Amino acid sequence: MQYLTSEEVKSLELKANLIRQSIIEMLTEAGSGHTAGPLGMADIFTLLYFGILKHDPQNPDWDERDRVVLSNGHVCPVLYATLAHAGYFSVDELLTLRKLGSRLQGHPHRGTLPGIETSSGPLGSGVSQAVGMALAERIDNPYSSKFFYCLTGDGELNEGQIWEALLLAGKEQLNNLILIVDRNGIQIDGYTKDVMPLEPLTEKFESFNFDVQEVDGHSMRALNDAIGKAQAVYSQPSVIIAHTIASKGVDVFERDFRWHGNPPGKGPEDRVTKDKQSEVALQKLRTLAGTIEAQDID
Repeated sequence: MQYLTSEEVKSLELKANLIRQSIIEMLTEAGSGHTAGPLGMADIFTLLYFGILKHDPQNPDWDERDRVVLSNGHVCPVLYATLAHAGYFSVDELLTLRKLGSRLQGHPHRGTLPGIETSSGPLGSGVSQAVGMALAERIDNPYSSKFFYCLTGDGELNEGQIWEALLLAGKEQLNNLILIVDRNGIQIDGYTKDVMPLEPLTEKFESFNFDVQEVDGHSMRALNDAIGKAQAVYSQPSVIIAHTIASKGVDVFERDFRWHGNPPGKGPEDRVTKDKQSEVALQKLRTLAGTIEAQDID
C-alpha cells in the first residue's frame, strides 16, 4: 500500500472535480443518461486510475494490467470521463456520449473503446464476469499479481445473480477479487431502504466468506487504505462498502433519487429549473461549491 501525501490527495481531488465537470458536459450534450451515480463515484474512479491500478493508457491491452469491471454499467459516464482524462482517448470525444455511431454508448461495449474490459447491460452480470475472470486467472497463472476490481451499486444488489457469484467467489477464496459497492442509498425508483432494504449488509457479505470494510467513498485516504488492506488479504475475496453521496459535488442535486436516471436539463425542478441545471452544476463544480472564484481547474 502506498501512503498518500497531502499534495497527492489534493491533486486527486482536483482531478475528480475535472472528471465531474466532464460528466455534466457529456450528459448535457447527450440530453440523456444518469447523473447521480457517476458524480458519486468520481472519487473512487479517480483514485483507481490515478493512484492504484497497474495499467498503461498507451498500451491498453497490456497483459499484466489490473482489470476493472463495471457491473452497474449505467454509470459509465464516470468510467468514460476517467479513461479520457487518463489518456486512453481524447477528452473531446466525451461529447459524443450516446450519439449514433459513437464509441461511448449508454452502457460500455467491449472492443469499441480502449480500456473497456467487459460489456454491460443487465444489472448483476458484471459481478459474475469479474468472478469468472479472477478464477480463470488463478487457474492459468497461480502466481499472478493482477487484481480484478468490480464496481457495483447498492441498488444492483437486488439482483440474485450477484449473490450466486459471491457464493462461488467465497468458496474459491478469490483473494485477487476486490468488489467496491457504491453505497449511496438510492436506486432509480426510490431509496434503497424503502425499495429493498439491504442491512445488515456487512454481515451478509461476511457470511459469504468476504473480508468486509466500510469507508467514506469520498475520502481518498480512506479509500486508498481500504484498497491496500484488501490487496493484502490472503484467503478471501474482499468487498469495500463505499458510502457515497449521490450527485456529489452539486449540492442542489445531492441525495435525490430523482437524479438517478435524469441528465441536467431533464431533472426535478423544485430546486433548479431545467434550463439552469447544467449551468448551475458546472458553476458549483468550477467554484468548488462557491469556495473559489469560477475557473477551469487544471
